[in-house]
Amino acid sequence: MIAIGTEAPDFELPSNELLPEGRPGKKIRLSDYRGKKNVVLAFYPLDFSPTCSKEHGCFKDDSVKLEGANAQVLGISVDSAWAHQAFAKQMGIGYPLLADFHPKGEVAEKFGLYNAERGFTKRATVIIDKSGKVAFAQEHSDQRDDKVILAELAKLS
Repeated sequence: MIAIGTEAPDFELPSNELLPEGRPGKKIRLSDYRGKKNVVLAFYPLDFSPTCSKEHGCFKDDSVKLEGANAQVLGISVDSAWAHQAFAKQMGIGYPLLADFHPKGEVAEKFGLYNAERGFTKRATVIIDKSGKVAFAQEHSDQRDDKVILAELAKLS
């Protein structure tokens, strides 16, 4: 997994957010948040799986606290922008879900979080501070804890 204190690799991925023509795929670039917000990269295996659905529900429930911590959540999995659009709609998710779809897992691999054997992203949280450095990185065997994420974000303010 990527080391704390290192420069986060920049990336640009299509998201569930709509393009002007009305289809998902608006590109999101990590560096667009530099100097503006801390970024919580929520790597997860797959849309619609039970644990991932619970996790995203928690992020949704804690969205006010996360915004108060001047943080932007970005969900990242190997699902397509179309699958992300359906998942976000079903779950009522208001933050971008990024499609690390093709080449499959390329961004997760840069962070040391792609499970090639299983063909999907590992469940992990990486917090990037406003300067673009990795401030926190943790792999999760089960659902992540938003209290830990909020405590780590508090250290950055």
